[in-house]
Amino acid sequence: MKKSIAFLLILLATFTDSAQDRSKWANEMLEAKHKMLIEVVGLTPTQQDQFMPLYEAMEREIYATNRDARALAANVEKKKAPSDSEYAQAAEALSRIKVREGEIEAKYFEKFSKILSKRQLFLLKQAENKFTRKMLKGRKK
Repeated sequence: MKKSIAFLLILLATFTDSAQDRSKWANEMLEAKHKMLIEVVGLTPTQQDQFMPLYEAMEREIYATNRDARALAANVEKKKAPSDSEYAQAAEALSRIKVREGEIEAKYFEKFSKILSKRQLFLLKQAENKFTRKMLKGRKK
């Protein structure tokens, strides 16, 4: 999951068309990912109604964590002479991204476990990994 979101963020950051095109592309990628999750995990319509809003909230939290850390680092890079304290804050924020993502995932895993079966929880991870592999293969072409 973390890899797929990080990959999407990297692609979003490097995509060079207009903001509107990036937004359209990002929405298409999220729709494709969600469609794959629904299909691979085998969500019923009731599960979709309960699960997808939570999953999207998790994705937004992870995105915000990454965005905030990158913004802090970008601000330090823009300064002519950042202090050691500023460097330390930016470095810590960047190094804690994965920890924070894990905390967010753990929080939502608990919520997901009230909606999905144990098998579906397992398949969720498989679907996320499958989506990431598919995206990486597409990028190579």
